Amino acid sequence: MRAIVTVRFKEGVLDPEAVAIARALKGLGFEEVRAVRREKRLELDLDAAEPDRARERVRAMCEELLANPVIETYTIALENDR
Repeated sequence: MRAIVTVRFKEGVLDPEAVAIARALKGLGFEEVRAVRREKRLELDLDAAEPDRARERVRAMCEELLANPVIETYTIALENDR
């Protein structure tokens, strides 16, 4: 089973890299860019047969390491690749 975790900053949290990207795009002439948001995607291949258990384990991974719940949100999508 594969878990796809997407992590992004919560609304209102400053993302300096995204701000720099937006500024650079405008500097290159892409004036239509109003703002940039970026996210991190992680793919985890799991030895798991039960989706509910896999989701709970991945949630624990997010809370403990993969995301900072104070400033980030995350989503989990499971794919059965077997």
